[in-house]
Parts: sequence; C-alpha cells; structure tokens
Amino acid sequence: MTKNRKELSARAAGDVSLGGEISVYRLGFGAMRLTGEGVWGPSKDRKGALAVLRRAVELGINFIDTADSYGPYVSEELIAEALFPYPVDLIIATKGGWNRPGPNQWTHDASPSHLRSAVEGSLKRLRLDRIDVYQLHIPDPAISFETSVEILAQLRDEGKIRLVALSNVTQEHIERARRIVPIVSVQNRYSFADREWDYVVDYCERNEIAFIPWYPLGAGKVAGEVLSSIAEAHRASPTQIALAWLLRRSPIMLPIPGTSSIEHLEQNIAAASLRLSEEEYERLSAVPELVMSPVTPSPEIAKGRGATH
Repeated sequence: MTKNRKELSARAAGDVSLGGEISVYRLGFGAMRLTGEGVWGPSKDRKGALAVLRRAVELGINFIDTADSYGPYVSEELIAEALFPYPVDLIIATKGGWNRPGPNQWTHDASPSHLRSAVEGSLKRLRLDRIDVYQLHIPDPAISFETSVEILAQLRDEGKIRLVALSNVTQEHIERARRIVPIVSVQNRYSFADREWDYVVDYCERNEIAFIPWYPLGAGKVAGEVLSSIAEAHRASPTQIALAWLLRRSPIMLPIPGTSSIEHLEQNIAAASLRLSEEEYERLSAVPELVMSPVTPSPEIAKGRGATH
C-alpha cells in the first residue's frame, strides 16, 4: 500500500472553502463507522475509536463529519471525549433530520421542533457553544422543505449554527434552500462509478459550494476491474485510487472516508498525495455506472454498507 510517511497528511489534498468563512483540507473524516453494528449503540472497541479520532487530527484532518443519528449520539460523544478541547482549526460538521427506532432503522423527522431539539442536543454532546457546519440530513417528505431550512436559518441567526448545509438533495432543493439561507456544502452519494449526482457536483462547483461524497467505493464488476488495475500500477489500494479520482474530479470535492482502523485511516490519508494520470482518470470516468438496486435501501444504511473502511 502507499505509505510514504513524509507525505502522510491531509494537507496534501489542498483545501476547500466553506462559505468563504472557513478553509479545510479536502480530505476529511466520516465518524459514522465508530458506532456499533447497524449504526446503533456503542463501538465494540471504544478505546480504538478514540485512538482513530486522535490519529486523524494528528494526520492533519481538520474536518470531521458526524450526525446525531449515528449511534444515536454515540459518534458525537466519542468526538468530544477524544478531542475536546478541540484544535483551533478543527471543524465538526453534524446533521439532524432522522429518528432512530433501532439498528438499521431510520425514520424521517425534519420538523422545526425536532431540528431545534437536535441542534441543542448536538451542542451539548459536542461541548460547543456553536456548531460550525450543520447539515439537514435528508428532506422529510411529510414536512415542507422550506420549513426545515427556515428553522436552521433561525438557529443560525440565534448563534447556535455558524453555517448551514444539506445532504441527500437535488439541485432544486439546493436552489430553494439558497433563497432562505446561504448553503456551504452538499453531501450526496457519489463515486467514480456512481455518477447520478454529477449535475449537482457541477452546480456546486459553479456556485462555490463544497461537495461531500459518501459511498465513495460504489462499483460494479467492470468498474472494480479497472480500479484494481490502476491500483496495482500505483502499488496502492482500490480505496486510495477511488479517493484520488474524487479529489481530481473537482476542486470543491471534500471526501470523508470513515474507518474504525488506524491502518485504514493512514491508507486513506495517503490518497491525498496520490496523483492519477489523465489517462487513468479518464479510464475511471468512463466505466459503466453502478446500477442501484430497484429497492434502494435507506441512504444511511447504504452508506454504512458501502462506505470506505
């Protein structure tokens, strides 16, 4: 695997702006995998989870993505336990909009009362006076989208949220939200072999909105073969090549590969300094797109199953 210790830093990925207010390195850390099975309950290795978070910061990561629904609450609590008091440049982005009845179960609730309660809870668990980036986890089909965004704008005006962001949305959602409050990032399912949201990436780039891809290793058989071939040529892992493709795809791309393993964390960080040739980038871009199952699972369940280590 690619393990050049001299280059083992998220800084090698360059940086991206969040709303023109915050600059973070373009390789973050997704903290969903630090919970129990089914994204439910505590980690089987709590000491290991804390060690991964501390090592992530040592490796230059200054953007950590989490959500109140991861555990629920477990991921946020671990972040605070491992890293508080936080480094000055560390940005924690959390989310709200799901309820968790049980393992692998997710139910919508983006009502104003729920989102206000979710923000208050995240502030306490993360030991913060203000959340730097707060993301609406997913639009709620039972609640007006504008109503959900308006409460986040209100919480921003109250000083509880610094910047507002979205997840699992269409371009139309982004445009509607921007009429209410500035949107600094969008988090959607995306990889070199899963390009349904290409047009959203392009929209975000035109409007200087960061794009946070999840499920970055989604790949069918042909895509997997191309990925493995290029990985072998670089003496790298398929995960590293998939991340390198994302970083090259757009300057507003901010991947957040998650893991509960320090070894995999270091492999992911090594991708920040991996450079694909034009031919390799185009080969990956040309692979047949992954065909999603006709019965698409909950976004967060898919995320747990397909996310990098």
